[in-house]
Amino acid sequence: MRKSFASDNYAGVDQAIMRAIIEANSNDVPAYGNDQYTARAVEVFKEHFGQDVDVYFVFTGTAANVLGLQTFIQSHQVIICPETAHINTDECGAIEKFLGSKLLAVPTRDGKLTIDDIKPLLTSLGDQHRAQPKLISITQSTELGTIYSVEEIKQIVDFAHQYNMFVHVDGARLANAAAALDLPLRSFTTDLGVDLITFGGTKNGMMMGEAVIFANKKISNDFKFIRKQGMQLGSKMRFISAQFIELLSNNRWFDNAKHANKMAQLLAQEVAKNPYIRLMYPVQANGVFVKIDPMYIPLLQQEYSFYVWDEVQHVVRWMTSFNTTEQDVYQFVQLINAIVKG
Repeated sequence: MRKSFASDNYAGVDQAIMRAIIEANSNDVPAYGNDQYTARAVEVFKEHFGQDVDVYFVFTGTAANVLGLQTFIQSHQVIICPETAHINTDECGAIEKFLGSKLLAVPTRDGKLTIDDIKPLLTSLGDQHRAQPKLISITQSTELGTIYSVEEIKQIVDFAHQYNMFVHVDGARLANAAAALDLPLRSFTTDLGVDLITFGGTKNGMMMGEAVIFANKKISNDFKFIRKQGMQLGSKMRFISAQFIELLSNNRWFDNAKHANKMAQLLAQEVAKNPYIRLMYPVQANGVFVKIDPMYIPLLQQEYSFYVWDEVQHVVRWMTSFNTTEQDVYQFVQLINAIVKG
């Protein structure tokens, strides 16, 4: 079967992480996270994000976002996010259902919020007739494959805190951003004062598991109850924890993400040579978005899986992963050039 370019979720499990799961299966340990694997995984996260963080593990990214945000938000309060944000487009209204809170989804040029985008939404602060903005949610790297700089995130955090608001970073692909920036994870999250991080492992070589990271322990006091009530307390948590230990040790998280980014750069470089394909956004992480004549899309999809991102504008998304090879990219490009000829 050909390599998929639909999503980095399509990729299998990193073999080293699979071995870590098997090794964690060798003996009995206490349940519900009271085991040595979970204790060690939490310590590894603290090595990356700071000793003052609280870390909790859940099964899915949607659960991480919903339960993490629930800790910060009341039903009369508003979450501001880009219109492309995963919490707005791809979580089936989970935020609204389980939090009862309003999302204010802001149109952006490249998937990134700016202070100028946010300011007009704060004109009714204190007005009892209006839902109150309380949290800004950004994604790093964004759903369009773009990346916030350290300074851009700092500006948002400082602005939010000035207005007594919180900042959440949806980090489903946080490792890809760190690899692109060539910076430690904490340098553009906790070091800047980000309040909540949801950190994904599934898109970077893990089988399952996400982490909810709180920079403020006062806020996270009740999260163990929120997680349980939210049906995300795993009895055999060691199998999530063991994966995170392996992923976040020996630079595996960084190397996997860096490779995925490199393959996206290669794909973008090659398809840019085709005059009938237009790159839509800077390729900064592991996603390539292109505009293509719609007549060619089903022909390509007969051979390769990928998603149409924008049906109206005929924009498709091609994603690379930790196990995409150069050969995979060149084979895909060969087919593209054979079909897309204008």
